[in-house]
Amino acid sequence: MIKQIETYSFSPALLAPAERLPGVSAFMRIRNGADFLEATIRSHIDAYDEIVAVYNQCTDATPDILDRLAGEYGPRLRVVHYLPRVHPAGSEGHASTPPSSPQSLVTYYNCALAMTRHQWAVKLDDDHLAIPEALGGMVRRIRTGEADDRRLHCFSGPNLIRDRAGRLGIASADPVSGGGDIGYFRVRTDTYFTHDPRFERFARGPLTREFAGWFYWHLKFLKQGGGFANYELDANPGSRYARKRDKMAGAGIWDMSQMRQARAPGLIRRLRAQIDGKERLSAARDMALSRAFPQTSVEQALDDSTPGWRDWLERAT
Repeated sequence: MIKQIETYSFSPALLAPAERLPGVSAFMRIRNGADFLEATIRSHIDAYDEIVAVYNQCTDATPDILDRLAGEYGPRLRVVHYLPRVHPAGSEGHASTPPSSPQSLVTYYNCALAMTRHQWAVKLDDDHLAIPEALGGMVRRIRTGEADDRRLHCFSGPNLIRDRAGRLGIASADPVSGGGDIGYFRVRTDTYFTHDPRFERFARGPLTREFAGWFYWHLKFLKQGGGFANYELDANPGSRYARKRDKMAGAGIWDMSQMRQARAPGLIRRLRAQIDGKERLSAARDMALSRAFPQTSVEQALDDSTPGWRDWLERAT
């Protein structure tokens, strides 16, 4: 049975770190994610102790997909329907709504996090196609105690896109998803989401960020509407996501060798990385590209890292 939440008030005490079970929880916030939702869940669920999937304002097949998969996976997939209308990131409603409001993206995200039951957590989007070996290595380090619980173990994924001829590649205008905003963390009372007028922001307390690896392929730009359908851009033409949509409209594609070459840190970036933590993280991420994806062809990189990817992409197009 799908749990329904009619209203919600978040307090950091609800994270209850002392009461959590050993293991790893993933939490999802979903609005009209049917394109790749099943691929995301199936490619991740074997790695985790549970996935908490919280959906809001869905008019597509998302509820049906979640209900069917919950019947298959049982308590490892816990489904929640969050009923309050949530203002999208980049909207005037988000900017002006108090973060404590049930209609705030911040409260919605914190609700999903607070419903997890395990000591470690990770945010999972409905358009992440897992790279099983890399992802599994990270989770094994957590389970064996090798992962430092003083770190936010950040990870990234290449942004896939198709050009006008239908060829699959990396989005040259925005090639990388994950710049320190997502990662595995030990849940504490000071690890939760806060308000930024542009979007939600993860407050990581004393955790320092460290790049852990390339763990997924990001399918956002392959979605219907180019991945921008949920931002309500007609009502928010000044949104930063409207500008990004326009930028992506003319995006070209790269193969893996072009991405490696374009993202390789030069001397200035390497020097800056010695004194700037954010630059250090991005430089480590980009230097890891050659190890993660030595191939030239994007399709070959997908074949080598994520068997079965063709079925998911063809099913959604």
